[in-house]
Amino acid sequence: MHRQTLALEGKKFVRFILVGLLNTAFGYGVYALFLYIGMHFAWASFLSTVLGILFNFFTTGRIVFRNTDYRRIGRFFLVYGVVYLFNVMGLAIFDHLRIDLYLAGLLLIPPAAVLGYLLNRRFVFGGVE
Repeated sequence: MHRQTLALEGKKFVRFILVGLLNTAFGYGVYALFLYIGMHFAWASFLSTVLGILFNFFTTGRIVFRNTDYRRIGRFFLVYGVVYLFNVMGLAIFDHLRIDLYLAGLLLIPPAAVLGYLLNRRFVFGGVE
């Protein structure tokens, strides 16, 4: 790889991490709020995922991949459908093990973030920038 390409990838990765922190805070905050008001974890995860997808599409698309082409939002939703299923399965396992669901939500953030980034890079924003 050329130095310029590596530098661009490094900048994109830094943007991804920073935007990911913002997106994570938003998504987890909504999830925790829904749990707090008594919502079942599956519904809390589902609704926070839908709201997070909309928020994330604009932040990730615009800041990380420099693209908010609305035609890509369908693929973006599909990627997050996969991430949602991953989260709900993980939450169900943690719930079965009687592990606190607030902690479970936090523990699932890193693997879900990696899964989301890889799928977005490949299937949603591949070739952009």
